[in-house]
Amino acid sequence: MPDTRPPQHPALPPLPPAAPAAGDPHTVRNGMLATLSAFVIWGLAPLYFRTLGSVPPFEIVAHRVLWSAIFLAALLAFLPFTGGFARVRGVWQQPRLLALLALTSLLTSSNWLVFIWSIDAGRLLEASLGYFINPLVSVALGALFLGERLRPLQAVAVAIACAGVAWRVWQVGSLPWIPLFLAGTFGLYGLLRKRAPVDAVSGLFVETLLVAPLALAWLAWLHHQGHLAFGGGGVTDWLLPLTGVITAVPLMMFAVGARRLPLATVGFLQYIAPSLNFLVAVLLFREPFDTTQFIGFALIWFALAVYSADLLRARRKTGKTG
Repeated sequence: MPDTRPPQHPALPPLPPAAPAAGDPHTVRNGMLATLSAFVIWGLAPLYFRTLGSVPPFEIVAHRVLWSAIFLAALLAFLPFTGGFARVRGVWQQPRLLALLALTSLLTSSNWLVFIWSIDAGRLLEASLGYFINPLVSVALGALFLGERLRPLQAVAVAIACAGVAWRVWQVGSLPWIPLFLAGTFGLYGLLRKRAPVDAVSGLFVETLLVAPLALAWLAWLHHQGHLAFGGGGVTDWLLPLTGVITAVPLMMFAVGARRLPLATVGFLQYIAPSLNFLVAVLLFREPFDTTQFIGFALIWFALAVYSADLLRARRKTGKTG
């Protein structure tokens, strides 16, 4: 008798739901630990990239892409919990998912480039402002695209943050493009990765593979021009390969946390990275911090305080714990 079942199309193995189910503290705890670790690493990353100050930002980003691909390939090959390359092959057989990951790879690459450039240019304070704004951007994106209702105090917090940006524009006379670009690209990345039905390691590996040809072409051109920093000996040849680890590990942790926590909770935890960036910029890098900047930051901090108070009050009402 002929087989009348519909043909089986290649598909990815099922993933856990994007948000944790109620009453599943183990899932929530793992997501919380993963997200916290990611933001601490990002918060202290400027110390690492400052040691690579002699390497141009474009070359650092290219190395981040290539070494991340190598590091992730090793994880997929040797760690059994990653599932190997089966899920990666499944992603390549789904054009819509591949297109989504191509977009997220461009978002992360451009975000990396601007962040590293800001460190090299002595503008880490502006970059930290972008990541302070980012939690509120995540809340707004969750309301717009995921149907997460914006409570009244959350709307007030977003309005205060907009006032902080407006103050900056009024004082400087131009849009603060660094913080707005960083907040926008990373907020969109979190939104899209939350929607992508692929695990953290496989998804990030595909993302790096998609931009790896561009990175390899750039490094080849630098080598041809005689401007490639890598290969000249010294500590740089050891530090650049580590960019793969510093890039891949927190992004994997963030992807894990984003799938296990509500987007608003992820936005709340994002305070950690910009707070550490801010302290590094002011206390260690000695970037100027005048009254005008303080007022702009104070408005953003007040907006975050309002949002935090609303989040805590909402959790008390529902009886949920972090």
